[in-house]
Amino acid sequence: MLADVGLDIGLVIVGIVLLLVGGDWLVRGAVSLAAHLGIPSLLIGLTIVAFGTSAPELVVSIQAVLAGNNGIAVGNIVGSNIANILLVLGLPAMIAPIAFHFPGLKRHTAVMLVATALFAYIVYVHESLDTQMGLVLLGGILIYVGYVAYAAMRPGSPEKELIESEVMGDLGAEDDASGMPIPKTLFFLITGLVLLPVGATLLVNSGADLASALGVRDELIGLTIVAFGTSLPELATVWAAARKNEADVACGNIVGSNIFNILFVGGAMGVTGTTGFAQSEALKLYDLPMMIAAAIIVSALIFSKGRISRPVGAIFVIAYLAYIVLIGAKAEPVLPA
Repeated sequence: MLADVGLDIGLVIVGIVLLLVGGDWLVRGAVSLAAHLGIPSLLIGLTIVAFGTSAPELVVSIQAVLAGNNGIAVGNIVGSNIANILLVLGLPAMIAPIAFHFPGLKRHTAVMLVATALFAYIVYVHESLDTQMGLVLLGGILIYVGYVAYAAMRPGSPEKELIESEVMGDLGAEDDASGMPIPKTLFFLITGLVLLPVGATLLVNSGADLASALGVRDELIGLTIVAFGTSLPELATVWAAARKNEADVACGNIVGSNIFNILFVGGAMGVTGTTGFAQSEALKLYDLPMMIAAAIIVSALIFSKGRISRPVGAIFVIAYLAYIVLIGAKAEPVLPA
C-alpha cells in the first residue's frame, strides 16, 4: 500500500516536471521559429506565448477528460486559479510589498472577474461544461486576445511593452531577437511537443491511481498536487520579480494566466467532452467559492489600495493552507462517478 502510494507520488512529480519542461521548451522553440520566419514580436506574444504558456494546463485537462478523469481537469483549473492568487502572490508579498503600477492591470483584472463569473454561471446555473459552453468560453478568449491586440497597437501601449518583453524572455538571455540557431530551435520545439503529452498522460494516470490508493476522489489531486505543480512557473516568476521590485508586471501575467485557465483551458475542456456539475457538492460549497473570493479580494486590492502588503500576503498564504486542510478533511466527491 505505502509502496504503491510512494510510486504514484513519484510518477506524479515526474509527470509535472515533464509538463513544465515540455511547455517551456515548446514555447521557446516556437517563439524562436517564428522569429526566424520574420513574424513581429507583438504577434508572437499574442499567439504563441499567450496560448503556449497555458499548454501544460491545457494538455492535462484534455488528457483527463479523454481518460474519464474529469475531476482532475476541473480541479486543475479551479485549483490553479486559487494558487495563483493566494500562494503565488502571497508568498512574494511576504518578502516585499507588491505595488501595482502596470497601467493596464485594472482592465485585465475586470476581464478576470467577468471570466470568473461566467465559470460560476456554468457550474451553478448551467450545471454542465459542454460543447455549447466550451464554445462560449473559447469565443471569450478570442475576444480578449483581440482586445489585447487592439490595445497593444496604440502608441506607448503598456501591453505592447509587456508582450515584447515576454517574447525576449522566452528567446532566452543567450539569444537575440532573431531567435536561437535552427538546430537548437527544432530540438526545443520537437522535444517540447513530445514531453507535453507524455507528462500529461503520466500525471493524469498516476494522479488517478494515487486518488484510488488514498481512497479519495481524483478532484482532490487536481485541486492540490496538479494545481500546485502547474503554478510553479508563475510562483518562480513573481518571486524573482519581487526580489527586483518588479512584481507588478509579473502580477499582470498572473491575472492573464487566470483568464486563460478559465476561457482557453475550460473552453477546450468543454469541446473535448461534457462535465456535469449537478452533483458537484464539494466544488460548489468549497472550491469555487474560494476561487471567486480570491478573485474578488485581489481585484479589490488592485482597484483600491493598489498594493499587497506583507500582512495581506501572509493572510493569503494562511488562507491557502487553511483551504488545503479543509478540502483534505472534507475529501468528498466533487463530481459524480
